[in-house]
Amino acid sequence: MERQLVFELPNDLRYIEETVDFVVSHCSTCDEVARKLRLNFRVSLVEALSNAMIYGNGRDPSKRVHVEVFLGEGSVTARVTDEGAGFDPGVVPDPTVPANVCKDSGRGLFLMRELMDEVRYNARGNSVTLILHLPLPPNGSSKPPKGKKEASA
Repeated sequence: MERQLVFELPNDLRYIEETVDFVVSHCSTCDEVARKLRLNFRVSLVEALSNAMIYGNGRDPSKRVHVEVFLGEGSVTARVTDEGAGFDPGVVPDPTVPANVCKDSGRGLFLMRELMDEVRYNARGNSVTLILHLPLPPNGSSKPPKGKKEASA
């Protein structure tokens, strides 16, 4: 069963936790799926929303953040779009390189890439799409891609 959730949020960090809780509560509840949603998806969505509000919209309270979540049988996809000018994710320094460890940028993008199966940006750089593949019920034949890191509790 596929569903879609669409939100338009004020550019206010206080709305992030409630929004993420609402989205996760509308997803499947099997134990393995719940763990990936509770950890991987939750952290990535919080990072995407925070980046949109802080960097994309520059904390401007007159701007909004648009969120679309697609809940499918084998995946959850979230698209977060801000009203900012955008950026080039390819020029953000790798926070794992020793010279960048103490820098304040790049950790959120790194976390999203590590925890999600796919992370895509639009050409303008003001919209990120997060895709998390979920295991199908025991009677399903597809499995999530191997080798993807999953956060541990």
